[in-house]
Amino acid sequence: MPPKAVSRDGDTPAGFKNYITPRGYKRLKDEYTYLRIVERPMVVEEVAHAASLGDRSENAEYIYGKKRLREIDRRMRFLHKRLAAAEVVEPSQDRGAAVFFGATVTVAWPDGSEKVFDLIGEDEIEADLGRISWRSPIGQTLMRKKEGDAVRFQHLAEKATLDVVEVIYKVQDLDPPSRWDRHKAAFRDAGKAVVETLELPADTEPDTEPDTGPDTGVDDRDDEVLP
Repeated sequence: MPPKAVSRDGDTPAGFKNYITPRGYKRLKDEYTYLRIVERPMVVEEVAHAASLGDRSENAEYIYGKKRLREIDRRMRFLHKRLAAAEVVEPSQDRGAAVFFGATVTVAWPDGSEKVFDLIGEDEIEADLGRISWRSPIGQTLMRKKEGDAVRFQHLAEKATLDVVEVIYKVQDLDPPSRWDRHKAAFRDAGKAVVETLELPADTEPDTEPDTGPDTGVDDRDDEVLP
């Protein structure tokens, strides 16, 4: 059974593991930290200033600020849940000729063309670079296959027999410095101490929107994702 998708707000049942590479984990952590330490305090200050100006019902600055604060808090809750469930997997660890999480797979199409896919986590997809989720239709088709295998791929109207040409496990390319990397360097240069934490701020806006995303289910098994 293919693993089920994660709901929109990131809710995960007990035991769920969010498989992710070190690069993907750093992206989530840096985004969360930037929102918590840089952007959210700035918006909170703007909202407090707007509230001090008087009638909030017709105060566009206050209304927009509160809207932006809810968006930030919603995103932070999502990131917090995904980070809490993260199972970081190093893709450079050699797992042999079979396809598991973190593999870089070269696949031959019937017309002779080849494509290279990195099977990574749901939170780090970059389809234009061939970085796809291991949960995706083609990711699930390739999981546990080996070099030389011919696999039947079917998704929507597409049907094809694909050949697994090569399976390797390699060191990931590094991302350029994130927004948080740049701000952290600026804080350090200014002599400001920064405490990084994954705890949610105590005054985080409550989530009042119903979850309309699909059920996550719990059907990930380590022996299906890793050797």
